[in-house]
Amino acid sequence: MTESGMTLQKQSTNNLLRRDVRFLGHILGEVLVHQGGHELLDVVEKIREMSKSLRAHFVPEIFQEFKDTIRSLAPEIRHQVIRAFAIYFQLVNIAEQNHRIRRKRDYERTSGEMVQPGSIESIVQELKNNQIPYQEVQEILQAISLELVMTAHPTEAMRRAVLDINLRISDDMMKLDNPMLTHREREQLREKLLGEVLNLWQTDELRDRKPTVIDEVRNGLYYFDETLFDVLPEVYQELERCLEKYYPEQTWHVPSFLKFGSWIGGDRDGNPSVKANVTWETLGLHRQLALQKYGEILKETVGHMSFSKNIVGVSDDLLASIQSDREALGNVQDVWRNEKEPYRIKMTYMIDRIHHTGNPNVPATQKYNSPDEFINDLEIIDASLRSHYANYVADKYIKKLIRQVELFGFHLAALDIRQHSKEHEQAMTEILAKMGITEDYSKLSEEEKIRLLTNILDDPRPITSTYLDYSEGTEECLNVYRTVQRAQKEFGRNCINSYLISMTQGASDLLEVLVFAKEAGLYRKESDGSVTCTLQSVPLFETIDDLHAAPEIMSTLLAIPAYKASLDPVTQLHEIMLGYSDSNKDGGVITANWELRMALQNITESAKKFGVKLKFFHGRGGALGRGGMPLNRSIMAQPVETLGGGIKITEQGEVLSSRYSLQGIAYRSLEQATFALITASKLSRSPQRLPQEDKWEEIMKGISERAQTKYQDLIFRDDDFLTFFKESTPLPEIGELNIGSRPSKRKNSDRFEDLRAIPWVFAWTQSRYLLPAWYAAGTGLQSFYQGKEENLVTLKQMYEEWSFFRSMIDNLQMALAKADLLIAKEYGNMVKKSEIAERIFGLIREEYDLTSNIILQITGQHEILDNVPVIQESIRLRNPYVDPLSYMQVELLTELRALRDNNEDDSELLREVLLTINGIAAGLRNTG
Repeated sequence: MTESGMTLQKQSTNNLLRRDVRFLGHILGEVLVHQGGHELLDVVEKIREMSKSLRAHFVPEIFQEFKDTIRSLAPEIRHQVIRAFAIYFQLVNIAEQNHRIRRKRDYERTSGEMVQPGSIESIVQELKNNQIPYQEVQEILQAISLELVMTAHPTEAMRRAVLDINLRISDDMMKLDNPMLTHREREQLREKLLGEVLNLWQTDELRDRKPTVIDEVRNGLYYFDETLFDVLPEVYQELERCLEKYYPEQTWHVPSFLKFGSWIGGDRDGNPSVKANVTWETLGLHRQLALQKYGEILKETVGHMSFSKNIVGVSDDLLASIQSDREALGNVQDVWRNEKEPYRIKMTYMIDRIHHTGNPNVPATQKYNSPDEFINDLEIIDASLRSHYANYVADKYIKKLIRQVELFGFHLAALDIRQHSKEHEQAMTEILAKMGITEDYSKLSEEEKIRLLTNILDDPRPITSTYLDYSEGTEECLNVYRTVQRAQKEFGRNCINSYLISMTQGASDLLEVLVFAKEAGLYRKESDGSVTCTLQSVPLFETIDDLHAAPEIMSTLLAIPAYKASLDPVTQLHEIMLGYSDSNKDGGVITANWELRMALQNITESAKKFGVKLKFFHGRGGALGRGGMPLNRSIMAQPVETLGGGIKITEQGEVLSSRYSLQGIAYRSLEQATFALITASKLSRSPQRLPQEDKWEEIMKGISERAQTKYQDLIFRDDDFLTFFKESTPLPEIGELNIGSRPSKRKNSDRFEDLRAIPWVFAWTQSRYLLPAWYAAGTGLQSFYQGKEENLVTLKQMYEEWSFFRSMIDNLQMALAKADLLIAKEYGNMVKKSEIAERIFGLIREEYDLTSNIILQITGQHEILDNVPVIQESIRLRNPYVDPLSYMQVELLTELRALRDNNEDDSELLREVLLTINGIAAGLRNTG
């Protein structure tokens, strides 16, 4: 297709997006009239038009009228106006997500032989065009590894019931693109959509209670059930299709490089509800879903297996396995009765085995005792089908199911355990005191702790006793390890591999976990001196100081023979997690970005000296202030020399629903991640530093240091800042939004250090400051620029040629574009002491202007986000609809807090505040 043709195509598809938004907007208008009369629709339209007008051309008189209109709303209609704007955003989000799928389909339909950029085929084609030989491609595929880990971090503000309605609306909107629909069918679809939007209007957006941990587990399983079980193997099928197309002389079976894991039900850091029994129940639910899916797939596949022995010859292995099933299973009630259809007979026996798998009361011969046994049966079917040239059926049904079993096993997803380092120290202190080993372990120096723990690891004798009574906390700590040991036996070795230690600050934090693992039989020193360890202790380095200390901590650990022996003797792989949220909260966005990059490189160098490869686990959030970015960009943002052991990345909250609720979007996201993985792996095979990278790193070091000082001057060293933050954002009220089982603070404390990063970012996003995602960046960049033209030329060159710097600057642009200080100032007016409000807001305003101006100079743009016009336009179109919710939130917060200052309360007023929080989250497409 020509360039002009592609432009026309893009304009055409954008028109379809506008058509869908208008269509859904009109339906919402009908619902508003139906539920609240023309008066409600007129009020909503008046507010919307004034907001649009103000965005187009700010007029102080209209601004005052706009605010007066909002203030004058009676509570009963104000409640409905809030919901109208909030639901509008849900509908716009649906339209935009559908449009992403439509654009991909349009590209594939109209591009002819052209390959879509960022697709799996594009990278395989590039490997072939670059004459990368088959053997090297195999090595690249063997080297790549990506695990996406679902967490229950409370950033999904939308209820499951609402997400379900959204999914149904999305499905129906997709059907409207069908040109074969009759007029009546279109009318019927419109009526159905009207009913769904009415259903949405009459469904409570707010949860009436906090979700339990098991509720959160079930929410995470929803994505496996709805999309991932099907989409993930499709990514592998596409990669193998492309490899066979460009390397046809080879037979391909791609290793299982892309998997999903979970923290939900295993993350006990700061969540007292996650006990050992909850973890066990979680694993049971995982297995239950995996087996349910296999049973459903087998039942569906039976319908495609009508091959008759009267026409084709099947393999002797298949017939022998059927006979074996008959002998082991006896009279199965639902076994296929037509003796001439052996595949159906075999598969009904398999369904029976799957049904009994995991049941301890069923003999081992009548169920599958491991995924390998299940795969063996599937491979017998696969080989037999190919023997009579039924390759299509083998590829479409059996090969895909084999891949699903390879990916999901009987445990569905690896569950990580996480706990705070202080919990381990407290338990260890009690245990060692009771055994008379040391009176107060917690008061030992780090060197003394390391020496003591190393000796315990080398000694086969236990340090715990069933005859001693321990405190509830210590007993629970020990029960976690016992549960892991029991789980690995029951659900398979890979159900739990990693134990993450929050706030790792010393080598002893990891040694403590290994000692507890030893007590449960997860770390064993064999008679020949070798070590068997089935649980890896994983440090989580979160603060800036921790990132600085990390290389030395890892060097200390790997120098201890008893610790190094815990690594897999073949792979010598160690997992390390880096926290993006707390490092940002601790040092600001520029410093966090820089220190994380340096930590990646320095820790990698430390490990290399011991012959150890590292798998880095990137604890990214959804929001920009917590390291959020598209999945493919987050992979490409890593220094290529740090990718050797694979990557893990957290996927949480609203990211799960935005990436994985629709199959088309889930596929594209995982396809782009695969493209990025292979690209990065190719580059890592011969890493090349840019000629001026040493110079640029030195510049970045100075920029980071100045930015950190600026950031911490405000956040940590300004006595009024915490007051400003709490009073000018909805932070206290966010804690009343029932979106997670975990408390918003690590302790019952008002200290900034004990506030979790999620509510920190969430509150700044709601108040339109987005401060954590950009503050102090301008000062840092200006410290190098200093108005000197030659320095600006250097910054421009860094932006053009250095992917790290470009990614950082572009993320800053996104944050600045979403921030709105005109509205943020309204939130600032809630601060009781006006002198505090004016002074701190002035500092923020000054830094915002400085950051915006210097970024425009570096990028050469006229406006922020000129480089991404699609997102720029999306933000521009959304703002007039978010603004009314923000102004209403300020009014409601002011009223509610005045009541609470007088020891009064109003549940309906609080409800309206929470509704605005949901609406703004949907409008900005970010929470925490």
